[in-house]
Amino acid sequence: MNPYAALFRMRFIRGLSYRASAIVGVATQFFFGLVFIMVFQAFARSGGSSLAPAQIASYVWLQQAFLALIMVWYRDRELLSTIAAGDAAYELCRPVDAYFFWYSRLLGGRLAGAALRCLPILAVAALLPDPYRLCPPPSVAAGLCFVACMALGLLLIVAITIFAYILTVVTLSPSAPFIFITPVYEFAAGMIIPLPFMPEALQQFLRVLPFRLCVDLPLRMYSGSIAAADAPGFLALQALWVAILLPLGRLTLNRAIRGAQSVGG
Repeated sequence: MNPYAALFRMRFIRGLSYRASAIVGVATQFFFGLVFIMVFQAFARSGGSSLAPAQIASYVWLQQAFLALIMVWYRDRELLSTIAAGDAAYELCRPVDAYFFWYSRLLGGRLAGAALRCLPILAVAALLPDPYRLCPPPSVAAGLCFVACMALGLLLIVAITIFAYILTVVTLSPSAPFIFITPVYEFAAGMIIPLPFMPEALQQFLRVLPFRLCVDLPLRMYSGSIAAADAPGFLALQALWVAILLPLGRLTLNRAIRGAQSVGG
């Protein structure tokens, strides 16, 4: 079996074993989901957003259901411990590409976390009364565009997150890079405040960055806030950012590991 596919499969199966943690996480996410919906809908009723109440509910529930896919603070603690111990240089001894080896590992872990939590959240949210209910997408095209945007967004978020691991190789601090990148990503991606709630000038600036393509784009595509007809352009933009960040991350990681090797002897 391809070593990257084997590692992905291993991390995915291992991630599925944390069922108790997933149950606790689902309960917590239901609580915060209801709180966020009530706050955002109250703000929207005052004229602070272009999103309808049903679109806000869908946005929040999808964010909670797929949190393991889109959150930047998801960490592979075993990998971080290895890096912090100064053993990153040993990656050069493996007969594989270190970047894609890590990439496959992180991708499998994220998918496993989402697989345990998404179905219970989506099922219960769909049974709630209006205006807290998760509504279906307005069309089949919107649903398919959502799936495509989520898939490319997942590839993009892993490509972004891996830079925090690269910084850990340099600093040997497993927490500092995430402390720096998490608030920037969550704000720019629309995880703290949906982009339609922000001033237009700020939205224009955030649209230049890749972060919103991981969260804001797929969630609003599902609700119809972004038209399915605009999906091809956004999918191309997501693919472009993935094509930029993958080789950039690979080059940066290889240099960081070789630097760690030279410092450590």
